[in-house]
Amino acid sequence: MVTNINHIAIVVPELEEGATFWADALGLTVSKIEEVPEQAVRIAFLPVGDSSIELLEPTTEDSGIARFLENRGPGLHHLCLEVEDLDAVLERLRQYGIPLIDETPLTSRDGIRLAFIHPKGTGGTLVELYELSRSDTTTRP
Repeated sequence: MVTNINHIAIVVPELEEGATFWADALGLTVSKIEEVPEQAVRIAFLPVGDSSIELLEPTTEDSGIARFLENRGPGLHHLCLEVEDLDAVLERLRQYGIPLIDETPLTSRDGIRLAFIHPKGTGGTLVELYELSRSDTTTRP
């Protein structure tokens, strides 16, 4: 069911400042920075093996990421797991009574099917699920 950790997302007030620890102190490389206007966020991608660390910077004061930063400060936002069959995983989670944020999978602008699991069902961590097509390598570092 779960095949890989795709990424770990960390909220930071500013990408350049947030990357100091990851890039400078740990020696990771920022492979790209992308703005996602529909989510009001800038993302810095730092590949680590088959996964990546994503630093999230809010671009508006009223976005979900901005509210997270204001309420909780910088830190872990979510863990993203790759799954083979998103519909089957969501159905299994429903059978276990796990609360979902997305009852129906969404599709990202890159064509990735995804859904979020509510932290109430995971012990406090927001979990994102990705279903990648077999030929999709764009979401891996």
